[in-house]
Amino acid sequence: MDPQCPTRRLLDRIGTKWMSMAVKVLAEASPEEVRFAELQRRMTGVSQKMLSVTLQGMARDGLVSRRVEPSVPPRVYYRLTPLGLSLEGPLAAVRAWAEEHMAEVDRANQRSQEHTTDD
Repeated sequence: MDPQCPTRRLLDRIGTKWMSMAVKVLAEASPEEVRFAELQRRMTGVSQKMLSVTLQGMARDGLVSRRVEPSVPPRVYYRLTPLGLSLEGPLAAVRAWAEEHMAEVDRANQRSQEHTTDD
């Protein structure tokens, strides 16, 4: 595929587990805002740095809006933009497919590994 293909460019941006999880958490809260610390609590396993990088990319792509409350320390809030909210449906379909088929994919992977070690 051409590196400029819209599908490839989109998947390069949204193809991470943290992006999908952030969209899910923010969509569940929509239209309310979610504080950074609350996002991190809801996204089990994400580091502060990885969440920050993910949210910066989402803001750059117009998927989230960011609001900073001038306090000490500053409170930072995020919410999905209409564009970001429109991404929830396709990502929900991928999550549903994964829940239905990942056991089958895992079994196929296991069989493949067994064949590789038998050779």
